Amino acid sequence: MAQDKSRLLSKIPSVEHVLNLPAIAALVDRTHRAVVVDTVRRKLDEHRRRLKESKDKTLEITEPALINEITHEVEDFLNPSLVRAINGIGVILHTGLGRAPFSPAARQAIANAAENFSNLAIDREKGKRAERYRHVEGLLGFLTGAEASVVVNNNAAATLLILDTLTRGREVIVSRGQLVEIGGSFRIPDIMAKGGATMVEVGTTNRTHLKDYRSAITPNTGALLRVHTSNYKITGFVAEVPLVDLVALGKEHKLLVIDDLGSGALVDLSKYGLPKEPMVQESIREGADVTCFSGDKLIGGPQCGIIVGRKKYIDQIKKNPLTRALRCGKLTYAALEATLRLFLDEDNLFANHATLGLIVKNVDTIRAQAEGFAEQVTKLLPGKLAVTVRQDRSEIGGGSLATESLPTFVAVLKPKSMKVEELALKLRHNAIPIFGRVAAGYLQLDFRTIREDEVPIIVEALEAVL
Repeated sequence: MAQDKSRLLSKIPSVEHVLNLPAIAALVDRTHRAVVVDTVRRKLDEHRRRLKESKDKTLEITEPALINEITHEVEDFLNPSLVRAINGIGVILHTGLGRAPFSPAARQAIANAAENFSNLAIDREKGKRAERYRHVEGLLGFLTGAEASVVVNNNAAATLLILDTLTRGREVIVSRGQLVEIGGSFRIPDIMAKGGATMVEVGTTNRTHLKDYRSAITPNTGALLRVHTSNYKITGFVAEVPLVDLVALGKEHKLLVIDDLGSGALVDLSKYGLPKEPMVQESIREGADVTCFSGDKLIGGPQCGIIVGRKKYIDQIKKNPLTRALRCGKLTYAALEATLRLFLDEDNLFANHATLGLIVKNVDTIRAQAEGFAEQVTKLLPGKLAVTVRQDRSEIGGGSLATESLPTFVAVLKPKSMKVEELALKLRHNAIPIFGRVAAGYLQLDFRTIREDEVPIIVEALEAVL
C-alpha cells in the first residue's frame, strides 16, 4: 500500500508543469496569472493530501480532470458572487434572495449616489459637517408623526441600540408571548443581555394581562417593552395588553415604553384584503416613547433598522458611540429616501412600489402569465418537458404577515430526460440563477414573483438545459 501511494504521489505533476499545459496557459492569458498559480497550487495540495489520507490505492488524478477543476475554480473566483436572480419560489420577501426588490426611484437614487460625490454628511448652507440622519428625518416625521428618528443597519441593531442607550443596567419588562426568535438566531433574550438590560418575563405564552406588568415593576425597572410577533401567531385562548394600556402604565410609573414592530407598516394593509399589521403611525399616536422597525420588509427599501420617537430619547441614541458602529452609508440613505417618498402618494403607491405591487398583483394576471409561459415552453420543447399550470399559494415572507398566504398560479415542470432535482440544480447554475420549489417530483415556478421580462430568460435556460 505504501509503495502504491508513493507511486501515485510521484505522478502528481509540479505546479510549473500544470501551468505550461495549453489549456491552463490559455487560462493565464485571459485571466490573472497570480489567481491561476494559487489555484493550481491548492488543487495539487488537495489531491496530495487526499491521496495520503485515502485507503484507495487506485486513487489517481487525471490531467483532464485536473484541468477541469482548475478552470472551474478560477472562473468561479473571478465571476461576481452576488448576482441577479429570478425568484420562482413565490416568497416575496425571501431573505435568501435579498428580500425587497427596489422601486425604479430607489434604483435611480442608488445609481446617482454611487456614481457621484454626494452631500451625505455635509451642510450645503454652512459648508460644514452635518448629520446624515437629516436626509430622511423629515420624511419619517411626516409619515409617522414622530418627533425625531435615526437609521441603523437593521432592526436587530435598532433594538440593541435602544436597550444599550436607554435601559442599560435596568430591568425591562416583556411578555413571555413576545420573546421572539427571528432568522439567524436573533432572540429577544439575547439582545436584552447584549444591551445590558435585565429581562423580566411576565404572563404566560398565550395570555398576559396588565396586572402582570404592574406587579413586576420595581424601583430598578427602566422600561416596558412590546414586541410584535410578526413571524408567528398564537391563536385560541389568548390575551395581550394593548399598547395604549402599556403607555398609560408607563406614564403612571414614569417608565419608558419601547415598541419593536419588527417588519413595520406605513399603510393599512387591511384596506387591500390583507390582515392588519400594526402601523408605525399608530404606535407613535398611541404614545410609545421609542418605536423601531425594519426598512427592508413591508417598507420595501434597503436593509436598515429605523428608530422613531421622542426627540429627547432619539438624541441620546444618536450620541451613543455604538451608533457610529451601526450606522448606514450613502447607498442606504439614497434608497431609503426614495422609497419613503413613494408613501407620500398612496393613490399611486402600489403601482410604483415593487414589493407592495407583488403583494397585490392581480391573480388573473398571474394566471395568464403562467399559462403563456407553459404554452411557449411546450411548443419549444415537445416531448422533453411536461408543463402544467395549477393554483397554489404564495407567501409574503421576511417575518411579515406570518400566517397569511396569497392566491397564485404556478407552472409545474416535469423533465423527461433527467431528475427534477438535476433540472433545479442546472437552473440555479444558469448565468442568471433561477430558483423554484421542488415538491412531489416536480419543479414549481410561482408567477407572482416572476416578472414578465424574466420569462424569456427562463425559457432560454430551459432550452439550453434540455
